[in-house]
Amino acid sequence: MASQAEPLSGLKTFQRRIEHGDLPFRYLTMFFGLLVILLVVAIGWVVWDGSAEARAEFGFGFLFQEGWNPVNNNYGAWPAIYGTLASSGIALLIAGPLGVLIGVFLSELCPFSLRMPLSFLVELLAAIPSVIYGMWGIFVFIPFFVKYIAIPITDLVGNATTFPLSLLSAPQTAPVTSGRGIMIAGIILAIMILPTIAAISRDVLVVVPNHQREALLAVGATRWEMIWKGVISYARAGIVGGMMLGLGRALGETMAALMVIGSLKKTVESSLFAPGISAAALVASELPNADSSLHASTLILIALVLFGITLLLNAAARLLVWHVSRGPGGNVRA
Repeated sequence: MASQAEPLSGLKTFQRRIEHGDLPFRYLTMFFGLLVILLVVAIGWVVWDGSAEARAEFGFGFLFQEGWNPVNNNYGAWPAIYGTLASSGIALLIAGPLGVLIGVFLSELCPFSLRMPLSFLVELLAAIPSVIYGMWGIFVFIPFFVKYIAIPITDLVGNATTFPLSLLSAPQTAPVTSGRGIMIAGIILAIMILPTIAAISRDVLVVVPNHQREALLAVGATRWEMIWKGVISYARAGIVGGMMLGLGRALGETMAALMVIGSLKKTVESSLFAPGISAAALVASELPNADSSLHASTLILIALVLFGITLLLNAAARLLVWHVSRGPGGNVRA
């Protein structure tokens, strides 16, 4: 009996040692998890407190007003909000499908000897500083875009005022030959977020179990049907998450957008070829040289709006990922 009790006693002692060793690690990870939450709350409090003067002066109604004249304390945030949403939407519409197609090629169709080099190049593009994209846009892409795309389209559409032709009409606030505009900003942002979406899509497609592919091929599916119904469908939650991550980067992009969007702060034009401004670009360009405390508070209020949009986007992304990850019958896919 004593010989049997000794191993049991030793096992309990070993378990207690493991539990005591786990406690510091558990508390440490809990601390860092809470630290992330506290950091988000602290950032939110700073921008909320800094925007108090503007909120008291204008209220949130100024979010849908136009005009920007710091000398006369005339502020409207709608041009910045519209520019942010429009340019980011264009970026996602372009980069989303292309990023998924690149991910499919790298994971399913690319020769094995080229997968690693091409994947490395895609990830390298994601690491290029945004100012480089902005410079490339100014000196290389804008001249090409104006000559071969913007001018022919605006000549064809003219001054159309009916939607959706008005989106492609000739701008009124600046000549189309200036090259600066929301459309250009959206395309540059699309090029910037394309590597992020492509890399994440490739990563989630690679880990799809092979039995998903083999099962469809075994019942006579073509390679395209296998990719669409077996691979992309299985990995759709991760693909949507990658798109939302790219959209989040587009919403917060500052330098590249500031260099190519045109800095039109007073009004909103229906034409996407017209100049505009994004919230991040407006705050970055004017906050260091704010003329008054009200001017600075207004810019911080715009930053608060951008912060709120980002939080709402993340919440919507989580709900969307949760929704698309549910399998038949409402069961969550493992």
